[in-house]
Amino acid sequence: MKSVGNGKEALISSIETDARAEEEKIIREAEHQAADINKYTEKNIESLLNTARKKAHKQAEAIKQKITSEVELEIKRRFLRTRLTVIEHIMNRAEKKFYALTDDQNYKTVLIDWITQAALGLDAEKAQINASAKEKPLIDDQLLADVRDKFYALTGRQISLTWTGKPPLDSQGIVLTTVDGRIAFNNQVKTRMSRKRREIHRLIHEALFTEDQKEIL
Repeated sequence: MKSVGNGKEALISSIETDARAEEEKIIREAEHQAADINKYTEKNIESLLNTARKKAHKQAEAIKQKITSEVELEIKRRFLRTRLTVIEHIMNRAEKKFYALTDDQNYKTVLIDWITQAALGLDAEKAQINASAKEKPLIDDQLLADVRDKFYALTGRQISLTWTGKPPLDSQGIVLTTVDGRIAFNNQVKTRMSRKRREIHRLIHEALFTEDQKEIL
């Protein structure tokens, strides 16, 4: 009986030993698997972080570029507004200077040139003249005779010049029209400056603005 008991105890002890060994094996495998999982997770997390960092950097650069472009555009807009304001101010002063010339004794020479230019532009045998209220008294018979002589010297043709029956012009300068009123040549100061506006802008721009400011445009 004793031997049987001893055999049973030995068997039980062997089973327990095997069980503990299996248990330890399973635990070790589990620990290895857990370590592998942790390692994979850490790598995965680092990969995700790297991807996020790259994406964040790319987005930051895009935002920076956008803000820089917007700032540069705003600088250009403000500079253009400033330039236009300066140019308009200068042109307004130029108009006032022209108006002040009407009191000069040599202003009749200016009117002769303007009427002759208008006559050449109109290219008609007969023309009617209109001018501002301040200039009308200056355009006398002698002045018109000088215009006809100058026109003849330039073209070899005669031109008849008479006054229109319309009210005086609102602004400085003269306007010539054909007798039927269908064609007109406007040689008022505002119109003359408008014709030369691009050239005037260029001259002002070159005179007043630096090379760095010109590069903005």
